[in-house]
Amino acid sequence: MSTTSQASQRIAALLDENSFVEIGAQVTARSTDFNLKQTETPSDGVITGYGVIGGSLVYVYSQDASVLGGSVGEMHARKIANLYDLALKMGAPVIGLIESAGLRLQEATDALNGFGEIYKKQALCSGVIPQITAIFGSCGGGLALIPTLTDFTFMEEKKAKLFVNAPNALEGNEISRCDTSAAAFQSKEAGIVDVVAAEGDILAKIRELVCMLPANNEDGVAIEECVDDLNRALEGMAGCAGDTSIALSLLSDSGAVFEVKENYAKEMITAFIKLNGVTVGAVANRSEVYGEDGKVGEKFDAALTPAGCEKAAGFINFCDAFDIPVLSLTNVKGFKADKESEKKIARAAAKLTYAFANATVPKVNLIIGQAFGSAYVAMNSKAIGADITMAWPEAQIGTMDGKLAAKIICDGQGAEAIEKCAAEYAALQTGAANAAKRGYVDQIVEPEDTRKYVIGAFEMLLSKQEERPAKKHGTV
Repeated sequence: MSTTSQASQRIAALLDENSFVEIGAQVTARSTDFNLKQTETPSDGVITGYGVIGGSLVYVYSQDASVLGGSVGEMHARKIANLYDLALKMGAPVIGLIESAGLRLQEATDALNGFGEIYKKQALCSGVIPQITAIFGSCGGGLALIPTLTDFTFMEEKKAKLFVNAPNALEGNEISRCDTSAAAFQSKEAGIVDVVAAEGDILAKIRELVCMLPANNEDGVAIEECVDDLNRALEGMAGCAGDTSIALSLLSDSGAVFEVKENYAKEMITAFIKLNGVTVGAVANRSEVYGEDGKVGEKFDAALTPAGCEKAAGFINFCDAFDIPVLSLTNVKGFKADKESEKKIARAAAKLTYAFANATVPKVNLIIGQAFGSAYVAMNSKAIGADITMAWPEAQIGTMDGKLAAKIICDGQGAEAIEKCAAEYAALQTGAANAAKRGYVDQIVEPEDTRKYVIGAFEMLLSKQEERPAKKHGTV
């Protein structure tokens, strides 16, 4: 397989069969410096055009590494910028398939200006049309900003490289010690990459994601026919308070879940699910991860972390921009407490709080475990704007765990007095029923009945309209 056909075949594998129409096939480089005039540059190293995924219009560009390494020059960039202009007019997603040597040095400032033109188009389209990139080869230097400016980034697991500075250029580092350009680092440590997989799987996953998203910010929620029972009882749901990825798969129509940033900040899940055929964005605390063998592989404190807060805040902002309802599963007892976390947690938790409070889409909060202190307030509580708050009967809601509260209240008293105080505090202050009496919980639902009540709440909220004070934008 030639590299040229590889760029074309990626498009063919991504789109519905025979649906691709190329635009700008005759474009070549205009520069003549450094003997570029004698160099063939077909399509100037990038194939651009449109097609359909699941019958819906999308715009696609695929970089051709056989033409000057797929480097970005003036006309290369102009083709991508023009594609964005078309996509914005039509209100359809843009998908970029990246494999490039980066900036075309022979074109110098023209190429730099081309980078800037692409960045501007991406900024203008942000929150208006979905933007998706997939990295199959090199994506370095200024080119690394392009996937980071998009909404979702996919990365091939073995050959793809994403970096601003090459690993060997980092002081004290060397690529064999830590490959900072690899998919593993960019997904687990940096949190830039949403999905890591083999090339064929990436293209299939992009199709899956596109089918769950609206075409633009005015398209309305993505709805498809639901063949699942709306009143289906969720057997075993009560045991999923720890690993909420399992809870979401039980809750969603036919188990449909598309998790984003799965490898990053695993203590916070962000995923798209389907409820009665409607795409819903889910944000869920997680304290344990079950492996394929059915055993707990990883454990986390039920605490908000800086990375988890920022991951969730970005996801909520996307959902709000595209009118995707938001469901939160709350099981949190506080904030991560260590020196590294303390540097960032206040700002990160503020971003999470702002994202939930600022979002005007339908918002439902389900408290499935502990909900203590300010961390509970930040997790889509009624106080910051949840439209409907539900809780499982055994959920605990309050300032802190009853045992900890009793140690403070009964300081200096015996174990028997502390134990009695803890039981009394739990009964009076932290029970779900107590929170419901005060109006902080709207419904107490059994775990197995969760699906029908959550679907009912979102159906009721479908026509929600909520105004915010007039302003250009917030600053958090």
